[in-house]
Amino acid sequence: MRGIFISFEGSDGGGKTTQISRLAERLGEAGLRVRTTREPGGTAAGEQIRNLLQSAREGERLHPEAELLLFAASRAQLVREVIEPALAAGECVLADRFLDSTTVYQGVARRLRREDVAAINNFAVGNTRPDITFVFDLCPTVARERLTARSGTERDRIEAQPQAFFEAVRAGYLELARQEPERVRVIDASQPVEAVHQSIWAILEEKFHGILARASV
Repeated sequence: MRGIFISFEGSDGGGKTTQISRLAERLGEAGLRVRTTREPGGTAAGEQIRNLLQSAREGERLHPEAELLLFAASRAQLVREVIEPALAAGECVLADRFLDSTTVYQGVARRLRREDVAAINNFAVGNTRPDITFVFDLCPTVARERLTARSGTERDRIEAQPQAFFEAVRAGYLELARQEPERVRVIDASQPVEAVHQSIWAILEEKFHGILARASV
């Protein structure tokens, strides 16, 4: 049986990494095989692209179009090398970002033509789409406060964008949820960690009850 593909979206500071770890542990305890991925990255080639996009001096002056294509290249490799083989083997894939990040960050916040972004996304991932996507919604000011508490004033190239950029990101995700309510579910990321986890689990139980029933015991 083909596995379940779950993606997690939202601005940094929303708690995606913590919740992915908790969900992976719970699914694993239930006897399900779990694969976690992150973007950009997740493969040897993708990690090199990640460094260029986030940290390397050579990436500091990337134009939005080049940024878009680099994210797509990393994702195309990840889909074919990791995600599709894992799903075909019946594993649950938990993705820290997927194509919706490009739709929002590059298509909305960078103001690239949405038709172009959609075409490149489609080319990069083929028929691979998340079965469900959780958007961690959090006020950008609070998200930045969390990032500062976690890593001080150090920011990568994306995190260093101005406040208006992240306001646009948040609005883009909420609009995406309105457009695709069956797939994209908004989670209030201002809740305590356990409350966020239980919100996610309740949605998964409803959608995938036959597969996740063992984990409810």
